[in-house]
Amino acid sequence: MTATEPAPQVAAGPALPAALAEPTAPVRRGWIALIFAANLGVWMAFFTPIQILLPQQVGLIAPADKEEMLAVVTGLGALAAVLANPLAGALSDRTVLRLAGRSFGRRHVWTVGGAVLGALALVLLARQQTIAGVAVGWVAAQICFNTMLASLTAAVPDRVPVAQRGAVSGWVGIPQALGLVVGAVLVTTLVTGTAAGYLVVAAAVLLLALPFTLLTPDDPLPAGHGTDAPAGRTGPGRRLSALVTSMWVSPRRHPDFAWAWITRFLVQMGNALGTLYLLYFLTDEVHHADPEGGLLVLILIYTAGMTTTAVVAGRLSDRFGRRRIFVIVSGLVMAGAAVLLAVAPRWPVALVAAGLLGAGYGVYLSVDAALITQVLPRATDRGKDLGVINIANSAPQVLGPALSAPVVVHLGGYPALYAATAVVTLLGSLLVLKIRSVR
Repeated sequence: MTATEPAPQVAAGPALPAALAEPTAPVRRGWIALIFAANLGVWMAFFTPIQILLPQQVGLIAPADKEEMLAVVTGLGALAAVLANPLAGALSDRTVLRLAGRSFGRRHVWTVGGAVLGALALVLLARQQTIAGVAVGWVAAQICFNTMLASLTAAVPDRVPVAQRGAVSGWVGIPQALGLVVGAVLVTTLVTGTAAGYLVVAAAVLLLALPFTLLTPDDPLPAGHGTDAPAGRTGPGRRLSALVTSMWVSPRRHPDFAWAWITRFLVQMGNALGTLYLLYFLTDEVHHADPEGGLLVLILIYTAGMTTTAVVAGRLSDRFGRRRIFVIVSGLVMAGAAVLLAVAPRWPVALVAAGLLGAGYGVYLSVDAALITQVLPRATDRGKDLGVINIANSAPQVLGPALSAPVVVHLGGYPALYAATAVVTLLGSLLVLKIRSVR
């Protein structure tokens, strides 16, 4: 099977419902623009608190132990994300919604619910003045926004043909960096104070996400596709048991899916190690006169690098029918950027490293996302399987703080942290060679 051939997920047939069929019609620019905006909202909600608002809030509450307390808060939030994302994806796979005799699609209701409840969680988070309160608020926000992310991620294999997925994945990936830029501008220049920052991010999530759910199609599941319980045994207990059991994807039966998970986990682990303490890195290692302003500059350079490469790399991988070589090159570039920060932690070097890291990550996000959609085991479980893949995004946010804090405080400081970042990132990108069904 080549990269331009549809993955054999569900046998074609006349009775195959539209929600489960392999898409063949290219999506239009309007659809891409709307899902771009929705992803911009959700990634703004993820990264603006992690990079700016939570460090500020934790620093004010516990200045003497800010590194450890931030690690606790972000670690708990990431643990909640690990559990919420695949569960929300599995539920969206099975959603059969009918109101007033009208059938609705299986994804949009989860996008709307995650956006609305997540915005409320940010409003509550803005009022917290204890580490425990911040942790509870961030856990709630992570659960809601990962519910939203699960349904948005599944929209790509639901509606985008394989031959278009590299380019579309590039556009969908850009908001991961752009969301932080837009969020950083909002909370550092347009409003004053951490509480106001949370409120403006909450409003932005709703404004950006809701149009996608109102203006794009969402194919409904026909009756009978909403449960995996055996015939005659469809009680709540059986449905819950089937849902939990479905979370496991056998590495023996689906080795390419397993390797895709491992490579994503390692690269995201490198990203977590390298980005969590950027604000503190500028303050304590680089000794920047304006750490928050410096962080915004690095974010802007990073985003410029990422937006320059993401869509271009995705389109090239579509054209050549190759994904793996792009992933390897991206890992080499990102590892090189981390090495620069390890050996020369100075402001001019940080500027160069930010550009390289953004360029490498842009290539990685677009091409790896397209590659993963081609190794999904079944179309009936796209949301769940992508939720399992998203554990590889979230789990490093749990382990990253646990590893970063002792490295910075006890085992060599920031040079050691960025050296570890380089090693883990490079290993993750090279292991993509283990995937056999995609070139």
